[in-house]
Amino acid sequence: MSQQEEKNYSVAIDGPSGAGKSTIARSVAKELNFVYVDTGAIYRTVGCQARRKGVDPTDAVAVAALLPGLEITMAYGEDDLQRMYLNGGDVTDEIRLPEISMYASHVSAIPAVRAFLLEMQRDMARKHSVIMDGRDIGTVVLPDADVKIFLTASPEDRARRRYEELIGRGTPKDYDELLREIEERDYNDSHRAAAPLRPAEDAILLDTSGNTFQQSRQQILDIIRGRLGL
Repeated sequence: MSQQEEKNYSVAIDGPSGAGKSTIARSVAKELNFVYVDTGAIYRTVGCQARRKGVDPTDAVAVAALLPGLEITMAYGEDDLQRMYLNGGDVTDEIRLPEISMYASHVSAIPAVRAFLLEMQRDMARKHSVIMDGRDIGTVVLPDADVKIFLTASPEDRARRRYEELIGRGTPKDYDELLREIEERDYNDSHRAAAPLRPAEDAILLDTSGNTFQQSRQQILDIIRGRLGL
């Protein structure tokens, strides 16, 4: 049995919306041959269903009523991207629509939703070496993760990155509106009763304001390799 089979490592990367968690974590996971798990995409999928069904994402009872009819699965394509499936249909692109962000923020604050998805996330970590990103990975989902990183950047820097990302996708949005949305989501995520956004006590804090993607990626690689002896 190989060392990799004997020991699965878990890396938790938490932080606010737009900090670059997903992009960096995906790249680092590929470099280390770990499985990348974008937990935000899972919550976005629940939000997507709420939007499709015309359910108010702040109505905890109505959202909870959707859960028994949800089948959420993940797969990895040849491009190594995590693809999300909702009741058998690929919603990978749909969940990235700007309006889904607020749906995801609201439904992720509902305890029933978090409980519904918790075991799915933990099971991935039991079966694979993972890099998992989200809002509460190091504090709730994987409290015993081998490495915990809290990745952040200024709201202005995150809004700029999101602005440039949306232009690249051909779905531009006003910068000031993006900044307002990020500040609102920061407030919602950090003040919610269920698993609020906060660094784990043993997390390494990393502010990437002003960094290039490569600089942030290398910093995280250095942290993980240093902690795991890779």
